[in-house]
Amino acid sequence: MTNGVLVTGTDVGVGTTTVAATLVASRPGAIHVRPVPTGTVQGRTLPLGLPPGLAARDVGARVERAHLLAPFSGLDLVVGEGAGGLLVELGTDGTTLADLAADLELPLVLVTRATAGALNHTRLTLEASWARGLRVLGLVVNGYPSDPDSATTTTLAELERMAPVMAVLPLLDHPPVAADLPRIEW
Repeated sequence: MTNGVLVTGTDVGVGTTTVAATLVASRPGAIHVRPVPTGTVQGRTLPLGLPPGLAARDVGARVERAHLLAPFSGLDLVVGEGAGGLLVELGTDGTTLADLAADLELPLVLVTRATAGALNHTRLTLEASWARGLRVLGLVVNGYPSDPDSATTTTLAELERMAPVMAVLPLLDHPPVAADLPRIEW
């Protein structure tokens, strides 16, 4: 059985890759797995701009649940990462990250923002997770401003009421480097 976590986000561009890198850096021996990335060189690569399942269909490829589970096989400690959100189709057979979490029996780390719109996205993702019997380890709030306004601090307080906040990562004006990544206990 594989140990670790699966990282998902409330939406595209929320920073799941940054959070996955932070989690890997925080736990010696952890391996980052993104079973179907788009626009990168790890694993099977699909065109940018579409969820992986749709992108695969668009190019006539088949990506099934077994293909998505294979990269996790034999690994002791993983930080898996989805694409776009919990229920985005990763496979052409409709497999989602929620399905992989159930199959692998791994808890989720949900990446969100401290913006008012994120409250709904976060609640929907949490409720979809819980309805499927998935365990959510906690939230990581990404892109938190150095000088938050009252709406941002109120939003953070509401997120903390929904689920444990594992970390609040700062808003960066450059791509993150190792020095920017704090440790996240998990």
